[in-house]
Amino acid sequence: MKSILIIGMGLFGRKLAADLSRRGDDVMIVDRDEDVINELSPHFTGAYIGDCTNEDVLRSLGVSNFDAVVVTVGSDFQSSLEITALVKELGAPRVIAKADRDIQAKFLLRNGADEVVYPDRDMAQKLSLKLHARNIFDYVDLSQGYGIFEIAVPKSWVGRSLRESDVRRKYQINVLSIRDGSELLPVPDPDFVFTEDDHVIVMGQEDVVLKLSNKG
Repeated sequence: MKSILIIGMGLFGRKLAADLSRRGDDVMIVDRDEDVINELSPHFTGAYIGDCTNEDVLRSLGVSNFDAVVVTVGSDFQSSLEITALVKELGAPRVIAKADRDIQAKFLLRNGADEVVYPDRDMAQKLSLKLHARNIFDYVDLSQGYGIFEIAVPKSWVGRSLRESDVRRKYQINVLSIRDGSELLPVPDPDFVFTEDDHVIVMGQEDVVLKLSNKG
C-alpha cells in the first residue's frame, strides 16, 4: 500500500484517484474548488481545499511524506509548472505531472517532474490502433516500436498447440497469456491448444503484430 497525493480533480485526476483507492492505496486529493472536494472527500483517505501554487498550502500537506505526488492540473499549464517545481523543492520523492504536448513535458521535466504522462495522447494512440487494425482488443505501448497487444487468435493457430505454432521463431513475438472469455491463463503451457474464441496477449514489434492480426 502506498500513499499518493493527487493535485487537481479533473476527469483524469478523479479517475486516477478512484483507481488507486480501489487498489487499497491511501489517497489524498486536493483541488481549489470547494464543491468538487465536498463531493469527493467521502471516498478518499484525505481531501483538502486549496491553491497549490501557494507554497504554504503545499507545506501544510507535507508533500515529502507521500510516496508520490501527481500533478494533474490540465487547464492552466503555468500553475501546473509552478506546482511541480514547488512539490519537488519541498522534498516530494517522486513527482509525476500531466502534459498535453511535448513542449510542456520538456518544461515539466526541467522543473522537477520525475515522470510525465500524456493521458489524452496515449488514449488517442490506443484508440487509433484499435480502429485501424483488425482483431486488436487492447494495447500497451512499450516504446521503440514494441508493445503488448491483446489479439484474436490467428486462424492458422486454431487447433494447434503453442509449441506447434512456433510463435517466437516465426514471428519474433512472445505469448504472455491467453484469455478465454473472462478467464485469464497466465504463462500458458507449450502444449496449450488454441481455440477460435481465445484472445492472445503477446509482446512484440507493433508492425509485426499488426500484420499478424490483420491476417485474421
